Amino acid sequence: MGIALENVSYTYQEGTPLASTALSDISLTIEDGSYTALIGHTGSGKSTILQLLNGLLVPSQGSVQVFDTLITATSKNKDIRQIRKQVGLVFQFAENQLFEETVLKDVAFGPQNFGVSKDEAEKIAREKLGMVGIDESLFERSPFELSGGQMRRVAIAGILAMEPEILVLDEPTAGLDPLGRKELMSLFKQLHLSGMTIVLVTHLMDDVAEYADQVFIMEKGCVVKSGQPSDVFQDVAFMETVQLGVPKITAFCKRLADRGVSFKRLPIRIEEFKESLNG
Repeated sequence: MGIALENVSYTYQEGTPLASTALSDISLTIEDGSYTALIGHTGSGKSTILQLLNGLLVPSQGSVQVFDTLITATSKNKDIRQIRKQVGLVFQFAENQLFEETVLKDVAFGPQNFGVSKDEAEKIAREKLGMVGIDESLFERSPFELSGGQMRRVAIAGILAMEPEILVLDEPTAGLDPLGRKELMSLFKQLHLSGMTIVLVTHLMDDVAEYADQVFIMEKGCVVKSGQPSDVFQDVAFMETVQLGVPKITAFCKRLADRGVSFKRLPIRIEEFKESLNG
């Protein structure tokens, strides 16, 4: 098991007049090696879950099990600090987290902060920068001189330099052009194929269909539906009710089905649609 949330609730500014409940009695399991998507509207609780996964927040009630570490309301930062190495969290607009004077120093900072020597940290940084497509000629440049897409890649390299077992992504391609988005999603796919567990928050149903093997749908701090994308997206009416919709090809095929075209199951990817035509 990778991560398990059991009866987790979370309230911001608990005990004050401004208290706001973000999660209500959530239980879910993210299996080791899976590619899990969390979807739902703004305010549904997705980002709160992401911060619980790597110990930035502790639950108000319930528990979060991350490998051998149990996080509860009484957990202390020193006891769960190691989780931030095991679970790498890439925030939306991750480039806002850059701060060092050179690209190489920025990526090497995380490993050094966990006790890795300067030389070894820089070796890891070079490897991860190459992995995300940053040319060696940029290593001694200020990260703030790079393009927006390059800065995003440097920030992701900084997370990968911690060599996490789980990578948690909060809208990682927000604001990128189509090519940049495609390249990053391909990178995450390769990381998953290499054995890394991926947790993705996205509003793009096509990405859920293309990459995820399980999906949790959230609304008002609760999980309202879960399963494999190929099953969840069959319920087009429900997905429209929660105003998330379905992949473009699924919506197209649903319109065809309403006009009498027969499908054993609604395709959720273009390849499945092509196969249904050939079948």
